[in-house]
Amino acid sequence: MESKNSEKAKESDGDSAFEQVARAADIPIYAVMAAFREDPSPMKLNLGFGVYRTEEGKPLLLNAVRQAEQLLVNDLSADKEYLPITGLPEFNKLSAKLIFGADSPAIKENRVSTVQCLSGSGSLRIGADFLAKHYYQHTVYLSQPTYGNHPNFFAAAGLAMKTYHYYDPKTNGLDFQGAIVLLQASGHNPTGIDPTAQQWEQIRQLMRLKRLLPFFDCAYQGFVMNMDADALPVRMFVADGGECLVAQSYSKTMGLYGERVGALSVVCKTTDVASRVESQLKLLIRPMYSNPPIHGASIVTAILKDRYIHGVYILSALQDGREMYSRWVTELKQLTDRIATLRQQLHLALLDRGTPGDWSHITRQVGMFSLTGLNAEQVAFLIKEYHIYMSPDGRINMAGLSSKAVPYLADAIHAAVTLV
Repeated sequence: MESKNSEKAKESDGDSAFEQVARAADIPIYAVMAAFREDPSPMKLNLGFGVYRTEEGKPLLLNAVRQAEQLLVNDLSADKEYLPITGLPEFNKLSAKLIFGADSPAIKENRVSTVQCLSGSGSLRIGADFLAKHYYQHTVYLSQPTYGNHPNFFAAAGLAMKTYHYYDPKTNGLDFQGAIVLLQASGHNPTGIDPTAQQWEQIRQLMRLKRLLPFFDCAYQGFVMNMDADALPVRMFVADGGECLVAQSYSKTMGLYGERVGALSVVCKTTDVASRVESQLKLLIRPMYSNPPIHGASIVTAILKDRYIHGVYILSALQDGREMYSRWVTELKQLTDRIATLRQQLHLALLDRGTPGDWSHITRQVGMFSLTGLNAEQVAFLIKEYHIYMSPDGRINMAGLSSKAVPYLADAIHAAVTLV
């Protein structure tokens, strides 16, 4: 009796029911961010996390987003009721038109099933779960290298993963000769290297020949060239009548990082198949989060909704919605132009210092990121000696840089290359 009582006392006094839970390894990019926050140096520079920063290093809220939010606040008829499982219907329709084009045959023929998801990550995870349950192949090919979170989505869904050649470290460019599948439509993360239109056509032909199913991650539409050009790879695959999956995110393109706004579209062969696919997507979403949040999707809808009238693309800015859309596109162009300027400034600064190596890839790369070619030891040197934080693979977020910080970064890279 005493033994049993003592065991109960031990359970209540000390040991946790979760005593055997092992501590997980830190998530690399978040560990870098934690180290940055704790660094007291006034010279510290954060080029790790993929978010846009102003010249002053501050977060940016787009004016188009402010205007949309103000309209939502002033709409006294709005409510906060639950959305359907698939999300805000108008948001889904507009998101599909944005990526596929208003004149897309797949949209006109009702062969697209689109559901609102929790940003790009949620869209990829729902898509991965759908493939694991309903596609006959359970192997996913990811580019080498790829976005650090990509493997997690597919591993969590129970899918096997293999890699295909994408990046040539000798040239800091595209290893096109070995490429089979490309998941990212534009602004490839982490390399900043995109195939040309001609290369995309070769990829499309090869994938259709091999009966491979494309799953596009579209996180940067409008952040590289423009809305239509950045969507071209996806539209090429849809135009041939084949099937594909597309994950969209508005985190980068509208600066809605914390709103978690995204969409998953499945392009199918027939209307009937699309309807059945949507019914299964609902079954995946229901036990996971039941239905998505309304606020972020309402912002996106307010900006996009008057871009199209009766299915026709409108360029003028006569009404509030079109004014917001025009303002959004203009602001996005300003952001991309600034990033391109920062690339040129960094390249020239390294040339001025005579930094060993060919750094022209910095200006050839596109989008938010640049894979610098720095190795892990050089990255560690930059963190320790210069308080410059980035991913261990040498990826830097060009959108986190400022013109005034370019000389400091160039000095640091020069030192790392010549001393390490």
